[in-house]
Parts: sequence; C-alpha cells; structure tokens
Amino acid sequence: MEAFFKRADKMKIVTHTIDDIRIAEVVSADRVIHGVEDGIDLLGNIYYQDFDRVILHEQNITPDFFELKNGMAGEILQKFANYRVRLAIVGDFSKYNRQSVQDFIRESNKGRQVNFVSSLAEAVCKLSQ
Repeated sequence: MEAFFKRADKMKIVTHTIDDIRIAEVVSADRVIHGVEDGIDLLGNIYYQDFDRVILHEQNITPDFFELKNGMAGEILQKFANYRVRLAIVGDFSKYNRQSVQDFIRESNKGRQVNFVSSLAEAVCKLSQ
C-alpha cells in the first residue's frame, strides 16, 4: 500500500462532470496498477473521494492484467463491482490477440460495469449514461 501512495504522488485525478454525474479520470505518466493490491488501493482512493465512475488508461495498467489466467483482472474488477464503481478502460486492445481476452472485452462491453473503449470521449459517454 505504501508503494501505491508513492506512485499516487505522480498521479492526478481529473474530474469530468456531465449533468450531475462526476467521473474520475486517473492521469499518470507511470503505471498505476502493478498488481491486485494497487487496484484495490486505487478503488479505495477513488471511492473515498466520492466517485462511483472511473476512467483508467491502458498504459497505466500492467500488461499482466490482460493475462486472464493469473486472475488479476477478475479480482480487481470484482472489487469494483462489489463497491458499485463503474469503470472504463481506454486503450487499443487489438494487440491482445488471445481469443479469451477478446471474448472477455466483448462480454464486458455488453454490460455497464466495465467497458473497454478506444477514446476518452467514448469513456465519458459510456460512464455518463
């Protein structure tokens, strides 16, 4: 947790407000999520700041997140779901060519809890609905 807060010093939260909906965008030049604990710490930080919608950028998440066999994505996303914090991850996901990852992204995008999108504008749009 201590390591997360050291990294958090390099991160900022940008607030997007659409009508009365507040969306937190995590902005950092560095990786913010290296493992499950970082994801949980970020969730706590965001939740404490009274946000229930979050935008993360793919480059701020370890590539291990997309190795579904290790369970990291499932564990982190389950915590977001438990706290009812909606999440949009912005990036180019075409490089993850494993069928299981593409299926995971496609299934996630059918719902509202977690969406994988290609632009910040799309993320804001999804989370403001």
